Amino acid sequence: MAKYLVTGGAGFIGCNLVRYILGKGHDVVVVDNFSTGKRENVADFIDKVEFIEGDIRDRELMDRAVKGVSAIFHEAALGSVPRSVKDPQTSHDVNVNGTLTVLESARAAGVKRIIFAASSSAYGDQEELPKHEGMPPRPISPYAASKVACEGYMRAYAACYGLETLSLRYFNVFGAYQDPEGPYAAVIPAFISRILRGQRPVVFGDGEQSRDFCYIDNVCEANWLAANAPAEKCDGTVINIACGARTTLNEILDLLRELLHTDIEAEYTDPRPGDVRHSLADVSLAKKVIGYEPRVFFADGLRKAIDWYAANL
Repeated sequence: MAKYLVTGGAGFIGCNLVRYILGKGHDVVVVDNFSTGKRENVADFIDKVEFIEGDIRDRELMDRAVKGVSAIFHEAALGSVPRSVKDPQTSHDVNVNGTLTVLESARAAGVKRIIFAASSSAYGDQEELPKHEGMPPRPISPYAASKVACEGYMRAYAACYGLETLSLRYFNVFGAYQDPEGPYAAVIPAFISRILRGQRPVVFGDGEQSRDFCYIDNVCEANWLAANAPAEKCDGTVINIACGARTTLNEILDLLRELLHTDIEAEYTDPRPGDVRHSLADVSLAKKVIGYEPRVFFADGLRKAIDWYAANL
């Protein structure tokens, strides 16, 4: 039995990852300050983990959190492109300075491996599809820029200090425990929750923008594969985690209307600054480096998400 640290373990991806690791029979330490994570996300496992409430920028707290862990899954971040456009300073401080604190605590404690939650937003608005890791980063939002900076630190700490690091560029993750409320809610939970309540879903733009939506189970497995990959492959490499298929927002709405037996129409409004038009991943490097292959594709994932929101809203 090993012990793992999950930063941001009360957030959407983090809490799912904690459950996944617990299901493997291992011990978990969780750090979260509930700035975006939710207490209800951890209610079912709070007594099964060591929970440390606090900020990843707090060096003393992080030194305590990393003691005795085999690897760190660094999920904590201040997410959302629109939030970062509104307040770039805070996004940078939490995402970049927080990551640097995690790295320094890990280095001091002799933790060997860190798996970093990177973002497909690093590719920006480049028209080439699919997006592959050989493309230069071209962030068009402060959030994306902060994630690219963190990738650089992961690679630098591997080169300078011998830490084993991998950066997983997530593409539009969705699934259980993803927050459907508020101005920064992701599109799928926002659509589902509004339709379930008989309200019109809101689309920013014309709905023809497309994304490589990736169900949460794929991301949890990718993290686990990364934590167990050969050491020589963990040199700061960046890999895409997605399904290699894209879906437009209008196609999602059509499928939701079919699955939820409704004819409710969307409300269309202005596009948001910093949003990317099209996104599609090449996942061949992830297969080569960690043996990743997506197992849950979009339609099945959407059905699972609908079931969860119907039961939990």
